[in-house]
Amino acid sequence: PDCGLEWNPIDEVEAIVEELQIRDANGALLANGDSVVVVKDLPVKGAPKSIKAGTKVKNIRLVEGDHNIDCKIEGFGSMALKSEFVRKA
Repeated sequence: PDCGLEWNPIDEVEAIVEELQIRDANGALLANGDSVVVVKDLPVKGAPKSIKAGTKVKNIRLVEGDHNIDCKIEGFGSMALKSEFVRKA
Protein backbone atom coordinates (compact mmCIF):
# COMPACT_ATOMS: atom_id res chain seq x y z
CA PRO A 1 0.00 0.00 0.00
CA ASP A 2 2.98 2.39 0.24
CA CYS A 3 3.70 4.33 -2.93
CA GLY A 4 7.13 5.77 -3.62
CA LEU A 5 5.62 8.68 -5.55
CA GLU A 6 4.07 11.00 -3.01
CA TRP A 7 2.39 14.26 -3.96
CA ASN A 8 3.12 17.25 -1.77
CA PRO A 9 0.82 20.21 -2.57
CA ILE A 10 3.00 22.64 -0.57
CA ASP A 11 5.91 22.13 -2.97
CA GLU A 12 3.68 23.01 -5.93
CA VAL A 13 2.40 26.20 -4.29
CA GLU A 14 5.95 27.32 -3.50
CA ALA A 15 7.01 26.66 -7.10
CA ILE A 16 4.15 28.80 -8.44
CA VAL A 17 4.96 31.66 -6.05
CA GLU A 18 8.63 31.57 -7.06
CA GLU A 19 7.73 31.74 -10.77
CA LEU A 20 5.77 35.00 -10.45
CA GLN A 21 8.65 37.47 -10.21
CA ILE A 22 7.68 40.82 -11.63
CA ARG A 23 10.23 43.60 -11.95
CA ASP A 24 9.71 47.33 -12.46
CA ALA A 25 11.33 49.60 -15.06
CA ASN A 26 14.55 49.77 -13.00
CA GLY A 27 14.73 46.02 -12.36
CA ALA A 28 13.57 46.09 -8.73
CA LEU A 29 11.44 43.14 -7.65
CA LEU A 30 7.79 44.06 -6.97
CA ALA A 31 5.51 42.46 -4.36
CA ASN A 32 1.84 42.64 -3.47
CA GLY A 33 1.05 45.76 -1.44
CA ASP A 34 3.97 47.83 -2.76
CA SER A 35 3.65 51.44 -3.81
CA VAL A 36 4.84 52.41 -7.29
CA VAL A 37 5.26 55.59 -9.32
CA VAL A 38 4.29 55.87 -13.00
CA VAL A 39 7.37 56.82 -15.08
CA LYS A 40 5.63 57.75 -18.36
CA ASP A 41 2.40 59.50 -19.35
CA LEU A 42 -0.09 56.71 -20.08
CA PRO A 43 -3.13 57.37 -22.30
CA VAL A 44 -6.36 55.75 -21.07
CA LYS A 45 -8.95 54.59 -23.60
CA GLY A 46 -12.30 56.24 -22.98
CA ALA A 47 -10.93 58.80 -20.54
CA PRO A 48 -10.50 62.50 -21.39
CA LYS A 49 -7.07 62.70 -19.74
CA SER A 50 -4.04 60.45 -19.34
CA ILE A 51 -2.25 59.18 -16.25
CA LYS A 52 0.62 61.59 -15.76
CA ALA A 53 4.21 60.60 -15.04
CA GLY A 54 4.91 60.83 -11.31
CA THR A 55 1.47 59.56 -10.23
CA LYS A 56 1.87 57.45 -7.10
CA VAL A 57 -0.11 54.22 -6.91
CA LYS A 58 -0.47 52.53 -3.52
CA ASN A 59 -1.24 48.93 -2.61
CA ILE A 60 -0.71 47.14 -5.93
CA ARG A 61 -1.67 43.53 -6.59
CA LEU A 62 0.42 41.35 -8.92
CA VAL A 63 -1.32 39.12 -11.45
CA GLU A 64 -0.25 36.99 -14.39
CA GLY A 65 -0.75 38.28 -17.91
CA ASP A 66 0.31 41.10 -20.19
CA HIS A 67 -0.81 43.83 -17.76
CA ASN A 68 0.63 42.34 -14.59
CA ILE A 69 -0.33 44.98 -11.99
CA ASP A 70 -3.89 45.55 -10.74
CA CYS A 71 -4.45 48.74 -8.77
CA LYS A 72 -6.79 51.63 -8.05
CA ILE A 73 -5.72 55.06 -9.22
CA GLU A 74 -7.36 58.06 -7.63
CA GLY A 75 -9.49 59.82 -10.22
CA PHE A 76 -9.50 56.83 -12.61
CA GLY A 77 -10.63 53.84 -10.54
CA SER A 78 -9.51 50.25 -11.08
CA MET A 79 -6.71 49.92 -13.59
CA ALA A 80 -4.34 47.29 -14.98
CA LEU A 81 -0.77 48.48 -15.64
CA LYS A 82 2.32 46.99 -17.21
CA SER A 83 5.29 46.75 -14.87
CA GLU A 84 7.61 48.31 -17.47
CA PHE A 85 5.92 51.70 -16.97
CA VAL A 86 6.30 51.92 -13.17
CA ARG A 87 9.11 52.08 -10.65
CA LYS A 88 9.07 51.11 -6.99
CA ALA A 89 8.44 54.04 -4.66
